[in-house]
Amino acid sequence: MGNTRKLRWGILSTANIGMQKVTPAIMKSAHSEVVAIGSRNLDQAQRAANKLGIPKAFGSYEELISSPDIDAIYNPLPNHLHVEMTLAANAAGKHVLCEKPVAITAEDAKRLRTARPDRLILEAFMVRFHKQWLRAREIMRSGELGEVRAVRSVFTYYNADPNNVRNKADIGGGGLLDIGCYPITGGRFFFESEPLQVVSLVDRDANFGTDRQASVIADFGNGRQLTFLVSTQLAPNQSLELLGTKGRVELIIPFNAPADTPTAVLVDEGKALDGSMARREIMSACDQYTEMAEAFALAALGEGTLPYGVEDAIRSMHILDAIFESEKTGAWAPVKKD
Repeated sequence: MGNTRKLRWGILSTANIGMQKVTPAIMKSAHSEVVAIGSRNLDQAQRAANKLGIPKAFGSYEELISSPDIDAIYNPLPNHLHVEMTLAANAAGKHVLCEKPVAITAEDAKRLRTARPDRLILEAFMVRFHKQWLRAREIMRSGELGEVRAVRSVFTYYNADPNNVRNKADIGGGGLLDIGCYPITGGRFFFESEPLQVVSLVDRDANFGTDRQASVIADFGNGRQLTFLVSTQLAPNQSLELLGTKGRVELIIPFNAPADTPTAVLVDEGKALDGSMARREIMSACDQYTEMAEAFALAALGEGTLPYGVEDAIRSMHILDAIFESEKTGAWAPVKKD
């Protein structure tokens, strides 16, 4: 592997997700190397660089983005800075892996259409690169489940810290933007289409003003429904299942699958209502962030293609917009297509 060409990454900020999960995962990608990290505070950047063994630290985002020694930027900044800094990196000739959600609204996301097209922009839904997601879709496509008419999901955690960015409404906090985007991605990934309309019931935190609990139904047409519950103030839980006319598939730990232990999908024909007759398919351990980084690196190096880009990210934001519109009106909201 000594002669393997590698994509040189710069990490934009010392955000927790980057430090704890994504940056170490990028470092494990065969075609990637992390060469720099930037923060608005040089000491903080230097500490982060030392901790992870990254060669260079920058004391401003601008310095990192303009460095000629960097090919790609990972952007894990708070939601309201995703588009702005992604466009800045793109203008500097960098490929960008941007944390989800790519923006706060579809209008915000549409600004990414002005980006230079010869550089990649990918919204970091790592789940789409995990073996269990790919295998579950394979099973669904095979017809074993019959006609899949329902995707059902729960994603919850408890975080009532007023200083946490997820609890700051003015910079894109709240459960729907933080984790609601995952079940939405699940519905789109498995139905392989876009919803026509959505309806939502949303409860907001009286102090934060953020959506702390939301139930959503998304109508994908032809009787196909995505239903999900997300919350930032319930006990931690996550589930995702596909229900068809002949069987169902359940993904075990669908969103935060551990990187170092095997995962599984359950395939159940309903012969025993307690699930005891289900087939359990074991997937070998894989780091979904590394899988995503490797796919991104290969595409950036001209050795592969990515199935997702700016238009995919805008479509996801249109669905989130419609969910918030339904919250306001108490009625079904159409999902825009532009």
